[in-house]
Amino acid sequence: MMRRRREARASVGNLRAALIVAMVWTGLSGLAPAAATIVEVRFNPPEPYAEGRQFGAVGTYVRITGVVRGELDPKNPHNSVIVNLDKAPRNARDMVEYEADVYILRPADPQKGSGVLLFEATNRGNKVLLLRLHNSSAGQATVNDAKTAADVGATPIAFERGYTMVWSGWDAEVPNTNARLSIRLPVAADGDRPLVQRIREEINVGTRGPADVEIARIWNRAASQDTKAARLTYRDSADSPRIEVPSDQWVFVNDRAIRLLPEGTKFKNLRIYDLWFDAKAPPVAGIGLAATRDLVSFLRYAAVDQRGNPNPVAGAGIKRTLAFGVSLGGRYLRHHIELGMNADESGRRVFDGVLAHTGGSGKMFINEPFAQIDRTATQRQDRFYPESWFPFAFASTSDPLTAKSGSLFRGDDTDPLVIATNTSTEYWQKGASLLTTDPAGLRDLVDHPKARTYLIAGTQHVGNFSSPSTPGTCVQARNPHDAYPAIRALLVALDEWVANGTEPPASRVPRIADRTAVPFDALKLPKIPGMVVPRSENKIGADRDWVNPPAALEAVYGTLLPAVDLDGNETSGIRLPDIAVPLATFTGWNLYKDSPTDLCDRDGTYLPFARTKAERAATGDPRLSLEERYGSRDAFVAKLKASADALLRDRLLLPGDAEAYVKAAMQAKGF
Repeated sequence: MMRRRREARASVGNLRAALIVAMVWTGLSGLAPAAATIVEVRFNPPEPYAEGRQFGAVGTYVRITGVVRGELDPKNPHNSVIVNLDKAPRNARDMVEYEADVYILRPADPQKGSGVLLFEATNRGNKVLLLRLHNSSAGQATVNDAKTAADVGATPIAFERGYTMVWSGWDAEVPNTNARLSIRLPVAADGDRPLVQRIREEINVGTRGPADVEIARIWNRAASQDTKAARLTYRDSADSPRIEVPSDQWVFVNDRAIRLLPEGTKFKNLRIYDLWFDAKAPPVAGIGLAATRDLVSFLRYAAVDQRGNPNPVAGAGIKRTLAFGVSLGGRYLRHHIELGMNADESGRRVFDGVLAHTGGSGKMFINEPFAQIDRTATQRQDRFYPESWFPFAFASTSDPLTAKSGSLFRGDDTDPLVIATNTSTEYWQKGASLLTTDPAGLRDLVDHPKARTYLIAGTQHVGNFSSPSTPGTCVQARNPHDAYPAIRALLVALDEWVANGTEPPASRVPRIADRTAVPFDALKLPKIPGMVVPRSENKIGADRDWVNPPAALEAVYGTLLPAVDLDGNETSGIRLPDIAVPLATFTGWNLYKDSPTDLCDRDGTYLPFARTKAERAATGDPRLSLEERYGSRDAFVAKLKASADALLRDRLLLPGDAEAYVKAAMQAKGF
C-alpha cells in the first residue's frame, strides 16, 4: 500500500526525495511516524520561489502550500488546558478534529539548509516576517502569497542563513481572502444543543479601521436578532458614562453584524459602542494553540503522517526550532509558553527558542468560551478584555492584587530560550515594564537564565517608514524609526544561544535602580513648541469581568515608563544609531487628533530638530539645533558611525545594517 501511494505521488518530485532522505534520518536522528495528533498533510508539489534567486551557498528556495489535518485527544493531559475541548464533537476514534492552512519556504536542496526551522506566528492570518524583518516592499496581500523576487525584501536574513520558514493558520476568525492563513475548528455545544451565553462586544470606529462605517461586524454569532433582547450603548471616551441606544434605533443585519437606524446612519468616528447579546455556537478557539504545537512537532520529529504522506521538511535535517511573532503574534507566543503548549502530546519540546516582538505584557483572548482574538487593549478601547494578566514576567514574582505567584515558564526542560523585545509604545500602551519589574513597580527583577528582554528605544509599535512622516489620525507626525535592525541581530543571537549556548547580550531595559524606569508623574518631557503631551500611560488592571465590566479600572499594576533626556529621547534600552545620534525627538506615544486626551492607538511622535540656532530661537524650542549639536555633516556621520560600531561589538547590530545607517547619515538632510 505504501509503495502504491508513493508511486501515485511520483510527480511531487522533491517531496518524494524528502521522504527517502527522511528514512535515512530515522536511523540517525530519531525521526519517526507522526503521533496521532497529525492525521494527514496534503501539500501541493514544491514550486520554485523568487524566480530561482540564489541565496549564497544555500542556493534557491521552493515554496510549499497545503493543509494539515489534525486531531486532539481530550483525555490527554497536555490538552486539558484547552477551554471547551470537552464540548467539541468527536469522531469515531473519540478525537476532536481540525484543519489548518500551511505555507512553507525551504531550500530547494534541503541538505544546503542550516537545519533551523523558523516558525512565524501569523498576525491575523498575515505574514509579517517578510515585510518587516526582511524589508519587503511588496504589499501585505502579495507577501501573504509570496512567489516572486520582489517579495524577498532588502534584508533577507532568514534566506541567507538557510532557514526553513513555516507559517500556519491558528485563528478561526481570519477569512482566507488576500491569501491569509486560517484554521477550521469545531463548534462547542451543550450536548445536542448549541452553547449560548450572554456576552459583550465592543465596537470601535476610526481607531484601527475605517471611520466611514454603516454596518459593524460582531465576532460571535447572535442567538437571537431581537434588539429588545439585546442592549446597545455608546461612550465618547473610555471613561465616559454609557448612553443607551433605544432598541428601535438599531437592528441586526444578520447574526454577525448590526447597523444603526434609519438606514444610512453611520457609527460616529472614535465613539465606543458596547453591545450585549446572547451569542451561540462558538468555535473552540484554543485548539489553534495546539494546532501550532502539533504541526511544528510533526515537522521536527516525524518522517510521515498517519497515512504515509511525507514530512516536506524532513530531508532538511531539522536540528533546532525557533519561533518569531510580532504584536498579536508576539502575544500568541507568550500565551503558548504560559499554557504549556511548548510540550507536545508526548512531552517533547516544540520550540527551542522564541523571539516575541511588541507583545508587551499581553497574551491572547483566545482560550475562552466566546473568544474574540482580534481584541487588543489600548487607553481608548478594549480595556476590559482579557489580555494582560498575571504572571507577566519570565522570572517568578508575586502579585499583590491577586495573591498569586508564578512565572510564564513551566520550570522544566520544555521551556524555550526567550528574547522579548518591545518598542517604546508597549511601555505606554501595553505595560511592558511588568516584564522586568515586580507587579507593583517597586523593584527590578533579576533576569531568568532562559530569558532576555530589550526595549528598542525611540520606536513606535510599527514604524511609519514614510518620509516625511504624516500624522494620520494623530495630532503629531508619526514616528518613522525602524526597530528591525535590532531584531535581526537578536534573531541571530537567539539562534546562537540555542545552537551552542552563546548567551545573548544582557537585557537592556529601563531600570528602577538607575532611575531610567519612572512613573508617569516623574517623567520630565521637554516643553517643545506645538507638542501635545499625554495625560498618562494606559493603565493595566487586574483580572476583571469582560462581560459586565466596571465603569473604570479599579485596581491597577505599577507600570513604569522609560525616562527621557533633554530632547525627549529615551535614555535606556537599545539605542540604535539614529536614536543615539538623533536628528529629532522620537517617542512611543501620540494623541488622537479628534480626541487629544487619549493615546493614539499604537503610534509614536516625530519632532525634528531645528536646523540652526536662529531657527530654534525663533520658535522657543529648548532642544539644540543640528548646527549646535553637530556643527557639520562630517561630525554627525563620525558620531553615528561610532554608535553603530559599538552596537556591532555588542552583537546588537549586524554589519549590513551598520553600513546602511552610515550611508543614510551621509545623505541626511539639514546639513
